[in-house]
Amino acid sequence: MNLLNRYLLGQFVKYFFTVNAAFASIYLLVDFFEKFDDFSNAGKPLSLSLKYFIMTIPYIVDQLGPVLILLSGVISLGILNHTNELTALKAAGIPLRAIVRPFLIGSVVFTMLFIAAAEFLLPVTIATTNNIWFEQLKGKVLLGILRNNRYYYKGHDGFYSFGWPDTSRFIFKDISYSRWDSQYNIQTLVTAEFADWDNKKELWVLTHGQIQEQGGREDYKISNFKSRQLELPERPEDFLIPLNKTAELSLTDLYGEISRTRVEHEKRTARTNFLGRISYILLGTPLLLLGMPILLFSYRKWGRDLSVAIPASCGLAFLAWGFWGALQSLAIAGYLSPMVAAVTVHTIFSFAGFILLIKNDR
Repeated sequence: MNLLNRYLLGQFVKYFFTVNAAFASIYLLVDFFEKFDDFSNAGKPLSLSLKYFIMTIPYIVDQLGPVLILLSGVISLGILNHTNELTALKAAGIPLRAIVRPFLIGSVVFTMLFIAAAEFLLPVTIATTNNIWFEQLKGKVLLGILRNNRYYYKGHDGFYSFGWPDTSRFIFKDISYSRWDSQYNIQTLVTAEFADWDNKKELWVLTHGQIQEQGGREDYKISNFKSRQLELPERPEDFLIPLNKTAELSLTDLYGEISRTRVEHEKRTARTNFLGRISYILLGTPLLLLGMPILLFSYRKWGRDLSVAIPASCGLAFLAWGFWGALQSLAIAGYLSPMVAAVTVHTIFSFAGFILLIKNDR
């Protein structure tokens, strides 16, 4: 690597860590003021709260990864432009593609680090923060697991299995509740197509289901119902699973979910989750490809590079995130192939970026 490439790559790395520190600090500061009272009221030591916030940093960096890569490249190129170094390099006969190449190499290197962190680091740190926040601080034990879009919970004296399409509402799909005796024979098995929670009566409302109860050693009494109110040991609040619980899964685990399921729509969801996770990590380089020519255009148009390019880059990142999220939803719903949903944003942004960079290189 020649001197110029080392210098440009060094600029990219420097601004990456600068932007990274700034965004992570803002996030941690807001999170600190929101959650520190919870640690104080629970009587937990300061060391535990510090451990929680430090362990949150890898998750923050992972979520902001594509934006960090985009802003690092835009700021690096913008500083070169502002100090007339870019003009001098072009005057020396160095093409624009050679100037931006170290920034692209840096984006690929950091993307590889994000992939390694998603496989080895994030499952450990997110599991630690979930343990601290939900178990040590809130006093709630994670009773269940999420596999193939179904939740499995061990209750006080039985087991639950159900789908939970919208975790913001206590409406459950294809729910089953079973209890066993000391000889591991089923005493009671309750199944229903839907289950709702009545807050006023504090009862479960089950629709289109069946109840099997043990009558003798080998006999069972079976009754079907269209609607039934039942009092079960657990309330919906007891079905605790953090919103980022699935983030504890490594990339290998997400890929393994595809082969562990046999139901087609669950297999499609598992494939979408895996490809979508990879797609999000790889989003930084396409954003950078499109963000750099936007900066050069803003300088020629208004003569103000960073003051326009940075807000434009943030807007570009939000546009990409919204587009990416919509495609993932369409893939889960079955309207798009998971692979198409994973590569569409990258293809469009990379192609547009290459075209604009070629025009700027003329």
